[in-house]
Amino acid sequence: MAKCCWIICFFVFSSLVRVYEASPNPGDSDQLYKACFSQCQKTGCVGAKCFSCCNSASDGSLLDGSWYKIKNLYFWWNQWDCQGNCRYHCMLYREKERIELGLEPVKYHGKWPSRCQYGFQFAQEPISVAISALNLVMHFHGWRSFSNLLYYSLPLKPDKTPFYDYASLFKVYGLLAMNSWFWSAIYHFRDMALTEKLEYSSVVAFLGYSIILANIRSFGLRSDAARVMVAAPIFAFATTHILFLCNYNMDYEWNTKVCIGMGIAQAVSWAVWGGTTDLACRWKLWMVVLGGAFGVVGKMLDFPPYQGIVHGETVWQASNIPLTYIWWNFIKYDAESRTADLLKKVR
Repeated sequence: MAKCCWIICFFVFSSLVRVYEASPNPGDSDQLYKACFSQCQKTGCVGAKCFSCCNSASDGSLLDGSWYKIKNLYFWWNQWDCQGNCRYHCMLYREKERIELGLEPVKYHGKWPSRCQYGFQFAQEPISVAISALNLVMHFHGWRSFSNLLYYSLPLKPDKTPFYDYASLFKVYGLLAMNSWFWSAIYHFRDMALTEKLEYSSVVAFLGYSIILANIRSFGLRSDAARVMVAAPIFAFATTHILFLCNYNMDYEWNTKVCIGMGIAQAVSWAVWGGTTDLACRWKLWMVVLGGAFGVVGKMLDFPPYQGIVHGETVWQASNIPLTYIWWNFIKYDAESRTADLLKKVR
């Protein structure tokens, strides 16, 4: 059984590496789109459509050194800012031309043009918002039930801390997972420069921590020195990448490649644990590893929105909902098994 799982992992991860080399956002480099966006920056207009939120003078020059402004909190939450309007309407304008020429849709700024946005002012991508919220709820449920198990169902040490060596690590993992899905929901609700940076940064932070946790748990690292040696380079890389995205260049193609690489590294580490552990329910770990790998393949192969609504990333987000439930069940079983083993040694 273990040999079969390793063979499946090999083919899945080989596919991930091939997908890793793909370029996901040809729309960003489209010269007509860039020209439209640049013109909108100066005038606040796309064709005959102009936006009151854009702060430009009559001669097209910028006022106060900024090309857009947020009038107040209500306006910010219920309307798009100038950058969002320019991106969206230039995308629609360019996609209309591509359809007339019989060309396939392409991604713009990391996202497919979605019909859900058309005339839907309250949320830009309501389906993605709902799926992100469901993932958040599933992680909250798993995190809370894991904490309840540790402190109310399993025996505690004399200092009232859990016997499970990795309790604090998995509690932080749950918090970062919830934070990531929270900002994912906000980003799909309202795509702005701030929400975009927060969403991308949260995902990278979560993936970086997941690699650290995967290595620590898979290889049974319990000393502080060993944990620091594993965590330090990964933490440095993730922090550097976040600073690069937020302060230098929001490079969607590069960020996609980095996130895929981090996802592969995490999955390989969990696969090592799946191949070496003797836990009775390790099949749950294999389901999560293989299901997550196939989900990432589907996300990275991606496909244009079906009927203008469902696309590859939406399917990947939805696949995480059942996997999250299975994952937290496995972690709870690991906590129970590990605690029982430690209690036997103490006695």
